[in-house]
Amino acid sequence: MKLNRNLTDQELLEQIRSKTNPNQAINQLYEQHYGVLENYILRNSGNQDDAADLIQEVMLVFVKLVTQGKFRGEASIKSFLYSICKNLWISELRKRKSMSARNERYEMEKDEMDLDISEEISRNENLRFVMDLFEKLGEKCKQVLTLFYFEELPMKEICEKLEFSSEQVLRNKKYKCLQSLTDQVKSSPSLQTHLQKALRHE
Repeated sequence: MKLNRNLTDQELLEQIRSKTNPNQAINQLYEQHYGVLENYILRNSGNQDDAADLIQEVMLVFVKLVTQGKFRGEASIKSFLYSICKNLWISELRKRKSMSARNERYEMEKDEMDLDISEEISRNENLRFVMDLFEKLGEKCKQVLTLFYFEELPMKEICEKLEFSSEQVLRNKKYKCLQSLTDQVKSSPSLQTHLQKALRHE
C-alpha cells in the first residue's frame, strides 16, 4: 500500500504504541526498509525466501519491543531494524551450521555402521563356510580348530581341555588339520580366499 505521506520515525512509533492503525506503520516499515534488510541476508548466505521469512520476524520483534516500551527512539528505526535482522540471521545461520554438523555426523556414523554390518555379514559367511569344511574333518581336528578359531581359547587351555600331552603336540595337530583344510580347497582360488579371511587369527 503506497502511503500519501511517509510518517516520521516518531509518528511510526506513536502509531504502533497506540494500536490505532498499526498496519499503516508496518506497511511503511516494509516499504522503506525491506530492500536493505533483504540485501543483508542475500549477501550473507541467504536467499529471497529466507529474507521474506526473516524480515517478517524482524517486524514482529520490532513491533513487540515498541509496544512493550523497550524501544524509545534512541537510534533510528532503520539502524534498529538492521540490528534485529543481523542478530536473528546470525542466530539462524548458527542453527543451520549446527544442524548441518549433526547431519554430517549422523551420515558418518551411519556409513561406519553400514560398513561394520557389511564386515560382520562377510565374516559370518566366511565362518559358515569354514564350519562346513570342518564337518569333513576328523572329530579331533574339528574340536581343535573350533576351540582355537571360534571360541578363541589360548593354546594352553585347549591343550588341557582336549588332553594333549603338550602344547607342541597340539600345535602340530593344528598344523596338520589346517593342512587338511588347505588340501580340500587347493583346487579353487575363491575357496582359498574364504579360508584365509575366516582364519585371519592364524
